[in-house]
Amino acid sequence: MESETGLSGAAIIAAIKRAGVTHVAALPDITTSAGLLWPLSRDRDLELIRLCKEDEGVSVCAGLSYCDRRAVLVIQQTGFFDSINAIRAIAVEYSQPICMIIGLLGKEPDKAPAESSRYGVRIVEPILDAMGIDHFCMETTVDVARLPEAINRAYETSRPLAALVGRSVDP
Repeated sequence: MESETGLSGAAIIAAIKRAGVTHVAALPDITTSAGLLWPLSRDRDLELIRLCKEDEGVSVCAGLSYCDRRAVLVIQQTGFFDSINAIRAIAVEYSQPICMIIGLLGKEPDKAPAESSRYGVRIVEPILDAMGIDHFCMETTVDVARLPEAINRAYETSRPLAALVGRSVDP
């Protein structure tokens, strides 16, 4: 039985598959590597694209959408910050369905991102709001249930999405 208080990588993988995702572009990060990226690398239904820089993942995901393939970009918030210009241009201004799963490195599990003592965690949601990017926080496996619908909506409306991972992911 899946935990309602933990975050399961298996649940995230199942959720992205339910949304018709075929590709995952990713850079390893401490929040998602063990529980999500390692299992993804062994999943035969998903193609894992290993990136050198996060902003190239924005372009990869946009290119895949032009080929009628669905993709998600798995990064941590520092990579999100590094990719702001690519996200602004490609995802926001060109209205591309760039679906990001962003690990919030250092976020305290008992606090909302806006209440974190970490500056780099606190500013993620205000930046997403300023850019007009739909977002929600995944703290538990129950939260993951929102992911397929959010990805579907991003592709139906050709708009970006950010699912924020606020705790370490268990396999």
